[in-house]
Amino acid sequence: MTAVAPPVEQVAPRLVTRLREGALAGQSRLLLGAGALLLVVSIAIGLATDRPRFLFAYLTAYMWALGIVLGALFFVMVQHLARAGWSVVVRRIAEHLAGTMPLMALLFLPIAIGYHDLYHHWVDMDLHPEDTVLQGKKPYLNVGFCAVRAVAYFVIWIGAAWWFRRTSLAQDSTGDPAATLRMARVAAPVTLLFALSITFASIDWIMSLDPHWFSTIFGVCYFAGGFMAAVAVLALLAMFLARQGYLREAITTEHYHDLGKLLFAFMVFWTYVNFSQYMLIWYANLPEETAFYAHRSEGNWRWLGTVLIVGHFLVPFAFLMSRHTKRNRVTLAIAAVFMLVMHWIDMLYLVVPNWHPEGAHEPGYHPHFLDFTCWFGIAALIAGATINALRGAPLVPERDPRLAESLHFHNA
Repeated sequence: MTAVAPPVEQVAPRLVTRLREGALAGQSRLLLGAGALLLVVSIAIGLATDRPRFLFAYLTAYMWALGIVLGALFFVMVQHLARAGWSVVVRRIAEHLAGTMPLMALLFLPIAIGYHDLYHHWVDMDLHPEDTVLQGKKPYLNVGFCAVRAVAYFVIWIGAAWWFRRTSLAQDSTGDPAATLRMARVAAPVTLLFALSITFASIDWIMSLDPHWFSTIFGVCYFAGGFMAAVAVLALLAMFLARQGYLREAITTEHYHDLGKLLFAFMVFWTYVNFSQYMLIWYANLPEETAFYAHRSEGNWRWLGTVLIVGHFLVPFAFLMSRHTKRNRVTLAIAAVFMLVMHWIDMLYLVVPNWHPEGAHEPGYHPHFLDFTCWFGIAALIAGATINALRGAPLVPERDPRLAESLHFHNA
């Protein structure tokens, strides 16, 4: 590396790295306003008509979005860990998407307020002293310790997203190559903290909805789906910017090809870890483990499970296998949107069966408009906040030492 990375005007004289004054302001305000309105209406109607059902719909949408934002943070860190050159022009978009983590912390408030409705099985475990399984988990599953862990998760995630984005933006001014090395070194321990925090968060906020059930691979399953969805969002945001006239020369077919390969790879990885979980539970055939799938074979949940098998694996496996599909922006966009929908259905499958007015498991999925208003509301807020962040900073790391390598990247 040179003493100071050259300015972007020298590396790519014709590359436009900043939005025009006022550009995308309308889109950002529209998304933020629509998202806020949808969530306010959902909260008002949900609390007035069916508080528990609203909370389960909200938790589904929240965990869908959280997986995407955390996936973007992991994308940033793993690129630094690998010292990758190809992804430099894409990484700033991921930094901004991960930078919406403070908003995710704010959006966690309805879950924190509705903790008793969501997790009443173990919040009220003192009412069931005869349940030895619950009593054995009391040192971990209690409101106080869960609150401490939740704060720790957000401190780790917000701190990591803020530090990597701040350091990257500072390098735009200084051109100091040492910042790149520093981010690579910091990424290693932070990735370990990330792995532990996302695992325990998925246990606390999804798996503990059924406190009798457990899976040692559950955190990996959640991470795999979230990262896959994050890659889909990165591809869609890059295409959105290209349609607005930005980064067309920077993010090329070669970069979309690699994003498509990551989308394909983590779709397969999600399938692998979920099948591994199912196979081991089926083979062992222990009642405390098989209950998870037994509940999801009741009513029309079995059909939703079939939708996941077909839509989350078989269809995208055939569709994305072709090199041409991943290199064509239209087909890649179709695949990205499709996988985002599949990721939401995956969250439905994990969360909603644990809801029932009488406290039992929901014997079948009955669509509720709150499922969709919460989903669209949170999605619009995250998209609006990300676009707003793009307006206030360069669209690419202007003085990253590997910028030239990324601009001239070509798949072998």
